[in-house]
Amino acid sequence: MAHSHSHDHANNQTLLGRAFVLIAGFMLVEVIGGLVANSLTLLADAGHMFLDASALGFSWYAILISQRAQDERLSYGYHRWQVLAAFVNGLTLLALVCWILIEAYDRLNNPQLMLPLPALVVATLGLVVNLIAYRWLHHADDTANVRAAALHVLGDILGSASAIVAALTVWLTDWPYADPLLALLIAAILGRGAWRVLSQSAHILLEGVPEGVNLEQISQRLTAHIPGISNVHHLHAWALTAEKPLVTLHAKADPQVDLEAMVVKMKKVLSEEFGITHSTIQVEHGDCPDH
Repeated sequence: MAHSHSHDHANNQTLLGRAFVLIAGFMLVEVIGGLVANSLTLLADAGHMFLDASALGFSWYAILISQRAQDERLSYGYHRWQVLAAFVNGLTLLALVCWILIEAYDRLNNPQLMLPLPALVVATLGLVVNLIAYRWLHHADDTANVRAAALHVLGDILGSASAIVAALTVWLTDWPYADPLLALLIAAILGRGAWRVLSQSAHILLEGVPEGVNLEQISQRLTAHIPGISNVHHLHAWALTAEKPLVTLHAKADPQVDLEAMVVKMKKVLSEEFGITHSTIQVEHGDCPDH
């Protein structure tokens, strides 16, 4: 079983790394193509690819870093580095969105000539690249980490499609507003993704309760279904990353209860029913010493 788990990690890490290199490499091609063709839509889509490449890189790094043990400096390990990187990345992306909005406003007021054929070629290649990356991730093992990365790539497929529509519209109709208008659409998608990255990473850095963890449900479940527990208090939950929630709690127990067996049962409930595999539990017979 351990061998299979290790193989799954290796397979996911390889596919995520391959998709990251492909998308990050083509992002540079798209930047150059956008500058040569004077296509704001391509440049905006390159920003979207930057978001996707970052997400793939973080997902790859999450698998890599999860294999590194904690040390004396970082007793919880190195998981928070990816959260901090995500927060900085989100700020960078919001700045990029602001630039796209300003540039689009300027081009709507002062239409500029776009070279549609180079833009069409680059956007079509971008669509092919994203489809290849999405197919790779589709063949990876189904984990939350991989699913999130695949959704990012799916969003970039829509961005490439928008760039193709903009290039075709300009080529067939010479309508100069197609490029800035579709760039605004990509900016909206990019801004939504950047805000989500920022809010999620900030929530983790502020040690907020992880998404999907309900403290009231945990307290009620432990109190109602484990004999001998009269109440649960000082219940706190936070996360190292979105996939690694942690919990600490105090439980008041009847004096005759086997404390060791009770803690084992509580950890089993937290793991199997709430997906929390790292918990610190303090069991008390009398009044809580922290009150």
